[in-house]
Amino acid sequence: MESILTYLTGLDPWAIYLLVAGIAYIENVFPPFPSDVLVVAAASLAAVGQVNGWVLITTTTLGSTLGFMTMYAIGRWIGIHLLESGKVKFLPPDQVRRVEGWFRQYGYGVVVANRFLAGTRAVVSFFAGMSRLPIVPSVGLSFASALVWNFILVQAGLALGSNWERIIIYLDAYGKTVTSVVVVVTLGYIAYRVFGPKSGAKKEGPSA
Repeated sequence: MESILTYLTGLDPWAIYLLVAGIAYIENVFPPFPSDVLVVAAASLAAVGQVNGWVLITTTTLGSTLGFMTMYAIGRWIGIHLLESGKVKFLPPDQVRRVEGWFRQYGYGVVVANRFLAGTRAVVSFFAGMSRLPIVPSVGLSFASALVWNFILVQAGLALGSNWERIIIYLDAYGKTVTSVVVVVTLGYIAYRVFGPKSGAKKEGPSA
């Protein structure tokens, strides 16, 4: 982490903006990638005036949004054909259709929440495209959620300053907590769908 900060310190401000935006883009296409930590590290330089915090937020958000758009396009163009071809063994075609249904029903909420779930961003944008969620609101919500998340990261870097490495501890704890909640909710939903009351079941009336 110290070597990362040393490297950033030796760069021109615009090189820092472009580097962080590029990392944010890559993290949305080839996860996992420590883009959040790098944003905080760059933000610590804003505390000493080497970079501008608002420009950093803007460029990083644009990188994140472009990454979302890339995976959205891939999912829209080849996603359904790839998954239904059977080459992705862990996701059978019937499950693909089920995921599509979930995204059409809850997709916008998932796109917004996805920004706050590290490691799932490329997957969500891929399925958003595959499910053919309307692109304008999808990209708009992706941009808005990325803006909020990057604002939080930059503010953390500004607040921590030279102690910015402490964010790794906080991000790790945050990631474990959110992942645990997501796993519990997902398992609960699956259990309800499997063992819960069937919507098509008919109630028995009183015997004559």
